[in-house]
Amino acid sequence: MPANRTNLDQRFMSLALALGRRGLGNTWPNPAVGAVVVRDDGGEPVIVGRGWTQPGGRPHAETEALRRAGAAARGATLYATLEPCSHQGKTPPCTDAIIAAGIVRVVSAIEDPNALAGRGHALLRARGITVDVGVGAAEARRAHAGHIRSVCDHRPHVFLKLAVSADGKVALAGRKPAPITGETARARVHLMRAMNDAILIGIGTALADDPQLTCRLPGMAARSPVRVVLDPGLRLPVTGALARTARETRVWVIAGESAPAEAEAVLGALGVEVFRLPVFRPPQSESAVAGFDHSIAAAAPPAFPLPIAGEERQGDAAGEESGMRGVPQGTAAQSLDASPRPAPGRKRVYAGFGRSPERSKSAIADFDRGEGEESAVPRTYRGFDLLAVLHLLAERGITRLMVEGGPIVAAAFLADDLVDEAALLRGPIAIGPDGIDALEGMPLAALTASPKLRSLGVESVGEDTIETFERV
Repeated sequence: MPANRTNLDQRFMSLALALGRRGLGNTWPNPAVGAVVVRDDGGEPVIVGRGWTQPGGRPHAETEALRRAGAAARGATLYATLEPCSHQGKTPPCTDAIIAAGIVRVVSAIEDPNALAGRGHALLRARGITVDVGVGAAEARRAHAGHIRSVCDHRPHVFLKLAVSADGKVALAGRKPAPITGETARARVHLMRAMNDAILIGIGTALADDPQLTCRLPGMAARSPVRVVLDPGLRLPVTGALARTARETRVWVIAGESAPAEAEAVLGALGVEVFRLPVFRPPQSESAVAGFDHSIAAAAPPAFPLPIAGEERQGDAAGEESGMRGVPQGTAAQSLDASPRPAPGRKRVYAGFGRSPERSKSAIADFDRGEGEESAVPRTYRGFDLLAVLHLLAERGITRLMVEGGPIVAAAFLADDLVDEAALLRGPIAIGPDGIDALEGMPLAALTASPKLRSLGVESVGEDTIETFERV
């Protein structure tokens, strides 16, 4: 391929990728694709159509770009960040639209990893259309990480965000909130939220911080992610910010199977959607082995999730720095299998405990005898198997999950090797030795020096820095 053509392909694919990023966090369960239609009649190439996946996942980027190009698409080249779909879903196949528009060449960054991988390209080639694949592939894999992870592993792409002080702390003694970063860095965090389908915290953070977890950039409230709370005992306060705004921006609570029905009814009346998963209750010794808290609430949950006067509210984190797309579809609780479709290479999760029925029985017997090895038990957050949680979210269409809530949650996701990408924000002020560490029972090096993650560099943002990591 001539050097000039290669340069042009890279230039137009870069534009398509930039357009696709407009839809991140707003197109689930579909991928956020970008597309550009370019005519080259012998002079300078001319862009005649641009498109990106629309809110809710439809229309697709390719059909949007073709619609805008109109008759000028005949004889043109289409650039797309992902292989055009070839199946009939809620909309006709994009391949049909491309053929009907008279496109003569298609440049795709990557093939779609779904079961029909390559079929769209094959159909186009069969109709005499030139197809080139691989331009901008590395960047496209990052942009479509949620879609790829969802298809291949049946779980969302997990993005961990941590904000730490100069000495690696996240809160004052007693888990009291402390300002960590400045306005510019906080604005970046709100943009991160907008680019993810859902944001997850533990019940400790909800109790300690009463966070909003919305995108509060001007004009972007509607881009707020679904707010997910891991709450085995259904202790989420009905007077808190999350419950009060559930009809404006979705709130999903993942509760234990034995959590009180009365609390569920109260939350459901406010628009909170409740899902239930099994809760694994290890013996006390297991927490010490694991190095961080796996237990559910020490006290029995109240029948109604009302705040208690004088309650010592020590959450998983402090300092949340301060719809989804409309009213929730329903408020009834839903009980889902912990692992509806097991990911390749990982066995179905049974009752939030073992990785197979046989291994569960063996592990339970070992713990009954006090002989259980740590590896026999999945890393959990307050009794929830995190892989089961991710499977549940994938079943609901979530492809990109931002984990923002607390040292216990962050440590649990890292321990179970479920972090695919991370952003570490560092403020310039130290909190002191009595502050709360960023990762419960782990050094910060568990993230920064993890062999499973690599640093992509450090960026200065005002007086703060942001270091980003991705899975190796």
